[in-house]
Amino acid sequence: MGSWGTLGPALLSLAGVALGAGGSLFGQYLVSRASTRQLEVQESAAHRAELKNAVLKFLGLASQVEKAALARSGSGGTAADAELDQLVDDLWLAHAEIDLAARSEPLRGAAYRYAARLAEAARDGIPDGSLLRGPQAQFFDAAYGDMWPGHRRTAGDSMTRR
Repeated sequence: MGSWGTLGPALLSLAGVALGAGGSLFGQYLVSRASTRQLEVQESAAHRAELKNAVLKFLGLASQVEKAALARSGSGGTAADAELDQLVDDLWLAHAEIDLAARSEPLRGAAYRYAARLAEAARDGIPDGSLLRGPQAQFFDAAYGDMWPGHRRTAGDSMTRR
């Protein structure tokens, strides 16, 4: 019994040190996981902001090109052709910004198809904007999917999981 009296406290102290070290390592692991998750959230928010700016710029130019193409269709070509050509060039530059900022291939493809359809409309003129609505909707869906992966756009305001 005498040896247990001296060995017992030593073993309990050793067990306490082991539990303390284990608890400390587990705590560091949890902090590391939380930090990693916080960094992912920050990077995702930064990506959304960058992509949102590129998308809004692209959509602003797309609207201008569409209006100019509709006006050109009604007038049969005017001196504003140089201005329309410049708008189309700016549209392709805005497309390049989306191409660089996008994380997904569907967004890159949808942006290209929409820009190509707009450039075609600018070149040939269009009687109404209905021909652009399909590529525009695909572009919106792809942009939403790139900014909020795992969610899809619905007819309402709510977001649902895919």
